[in-house]
Formats: sequence, C-alpha cells, structure tokens
Amino acid sequence: MEHRHHMPRYEKIWLTIGAASLVVFLVILGVMAFGMGLDAPGHMQTIAPAEVAATPPFNKPALQQRAPGEYDLFMVGQIFAFNPGEIQVPAGSKIHFHITSPDVVHGLLIPGTNVNMMIVPGHVTEFTYTFKQSGDYPLLCNEYCGMGHHLMMGRLHVT
Repeated sequence: MEHRHHMPRYEKIWLTIGAASLVVFLVILGVMAFGMGLDAPGHMQTIAPAEVAATPPFNKPALQQRAPGEYDLFMVGQIFAFNPGEIQVPAGSKIHFHITSPDVVHGLLIPGTNVNMMIVPGHVTEFTYTFKQSGDYPLLCNEYCGMGHHLMMGRLHVT
C-alpha cells in the first residue's frame, strides 16, 4: 500500500511567500554590498581616550583642506562641547569627518543630512558627506552624555 503525503494549499502558499522573501532579501543585500559599495566597518582606528588631548591631529582639532572642495575635519566630542564648535566651508564641499571622545559616548547628528555618528571613547569614527546646499547646519549630540547634554552643540556654516 502506497502513502502519499498531501500538503495543504495554505502551507504551499506560506512556503512560497517565505522563499520569495528570502530571495528578495538576498537580492537587496547583494545590490547594497556590491552595487552600492556598502560594507561593514573595518580597519577601525583607535586612540587612547586619556591621550586624545596630546595626540595629533586631535590635540589641535581643525578643518584641513585635502584638495579643492575636499576637507578633513578632525573633531573631539567631549563633555559638553564639540571642538571645533564653529566650522565654515563652501557649498559643494566634501567633508571627511574624523571624530573621537576622551570621556563618554556622544553622538554627532546634523539634521537635514545623513550625518549621524556615534562617538565612542577609544575609537575614531569616520564618515564622509558632501554639503551641496548652503546654510547653517546645527551640530547636535544625540547620545545622552550627562547633565549638560542639552548644551552640547555646534554649527557648520556652508556658504
């Protein structure tokens, strides 16, 4: 006597939906990884938190021109300020942010852009963004860092 296994229709439908979702996820992952060049962070630069104030270039945080229209911005986020706190660049500038903290975890958020960085003591966080629109952009700490957290802000002037 032969037994046939019959799969109910609703199980076939859900198996198909699950398999299709997996295929869509893998296609999106492939497009992001290979087509858009997105990758997990690697080769993270580290710095001793106690040595930030004595370690170049963070001992003199500043905006440095790398090429025409391209800048390196070395910043320190510390209780309760960004250093430098006021930055000015021409519109269309590409800024390579390099930021660290000697004390606690901070954040750097620039509203209206996709600049949203976590600043972790012992690590140098890096991000690149091109500021195409002129205007004044606030630099905000978006990670609670203590009683004066609400005072931690700066300004980026794009002219």
